Amino acid sequence: MSGSALVLGGGGPVGGAWLSGVLAGLTEAGIDLGGADVVIGTSAGAVFGSRLRSGVPAAELYERQLSGADAVRLPVTARQTASFLWAALGSRDPERSIERLARAALRARTGPQSDVFDTVGALLGDVRDWPERDLRIAAVDARSGQTEVFDAHSGTTLLEAVAASCAVPIVWPSVTVAGRRWMDGGSRSTANLQLARGYHRVLAIAPVSRAVGPHPSAPQQAAELSEEGARVVLLSPDRSARRVMGRNMADDTRRPAAARAGHAQARASAASVADVWQG
Repeated sequence: MSGSALVLGGGGPVGGAWLSGVLAGLTEAGIDLGGADVVIGTSAGAVFGSRLRSGVPAAELYERQLSGADAVRLPVTARQTASFLWAALGSRDPERSIERLARAALRARTGPQSDVFDTVGALLGDVRDWPERDLRIAAVDARSGQTEVFDAHSGTTLLEAVAASCAVPIVWPSVTVAGRRWMDGGSRSTANLQLARGYHRVLAIAPVSRAVGPHPSAPQQAAELSEEGARVVLLSPDRSARRVMGRNMADDTRRPAAARAGHAQARASAASVADVWQG
């Protein structure tokens, strides 16, 4: 067991804004996130992980949230929410739950796949190539229900990988990449800490601590890594951050406040993070 893994979880536009604040706050506190041996991104974390790994400063990611840039139009209807919950919560068995959600995602009447690619492309900005340093993007195969990883050796473009990771079931269409259908990488686990197994130091930043359904939470996964000998620190929104973030992770008006809350939480947590990350 060796090396360090930076794990960035999903959480929609609001969770992503909080995540940007955490990244900026930790960086300002002198914590070198760019030195991670691997960055593992899921959904919103795939977007921010790709940009961060490609050299975009954390401060810039944060400022764009404060200014209202990088807006995402993701209107979620009551019917879509009900369909998502019915599928994900219809079984206490994790495999059965994800199968139900995957079937619902494939049947859902949504917009074209180009909506996902266009939105993700705008969020990535000028970042189009896989970075030189190890970046892994999690997505869920919409037919098998299994979480898989894209990287620079997968034969896909970075845009395809991130789009697959961001395809929110039922809200956005599942996307076709490499001849297979994919849905949001956070469908089973919002942060996919299990992908950091084997690394000695793990910093996980999870805007949402658990997926909908009978799946392991980020704290459970962090505990499992710790039991295996890894040094792990997990940051999820504290009470103050949860209050300003609200329950609708697609509410664009909450992004600036969420970003500030993440920044404040990072500065308050910097010492404990440094103890693990730089210890």
